Amino acid sequence: MRVYIPVTVPMLQRFVKDSEFQPLGGTAFALTPTLRESYASGDTEELEYAAMSEAARASLRLIAAELADDPGAPVRRAVVSADVDDVKLRPDLDDAVVKLSGPVPMSAVAAVHVDLPEAEDAVRAAAAVIDAADLGDPDAEFTLGDAEDHELAWYAAQELPFLLELM
Repeated sequence: MRVYIPVTVPMLQRFVKDSEFQPLGGTAFALTPTLRESYASGDTEELEYAAMSEAARASLRLIAAELADDPGAPVRRAVVSADVDDVKLRPDLDDAVVKLSGPVPMSAVAAVHVDLPEAEDAVRAAAAVIDAADLGDPDAEFTLGDAEDHELAWYAAQELPFLLELM
């Protein structure tokens, strides 16, 4: 199953160093039957994009946690797309949430999606208000929307070390 795993730049750096990583809490997002049922229409590509967007939003939460510990931490959303076999559906958590049973090896990675530099200010602002946006604060939702207006750039797995070196 293709899964979308929320990560941060430091997590990507550890991934390159170790050639595998354990997603936080084993949490990832995917085109699940529940997600498909929640949309009135949409082809597979559109619904996979919805799952990836959920992962990108989860990346904001990870960034917020990193910024609390290190205000100078990189502020680019990142999502790893990987093909894994052992996936447990978790519709009790959200329509697209799945749990992975173990680490993801670099060989399973299909692509990596990362914000471009021009998204950094919007991502920093969104990370600061992500919880408020989840609770329905209209100003926070607007700020979150500014970050989500930035599309994540696509990189092949073999490009990841070079991308990180250029950051």
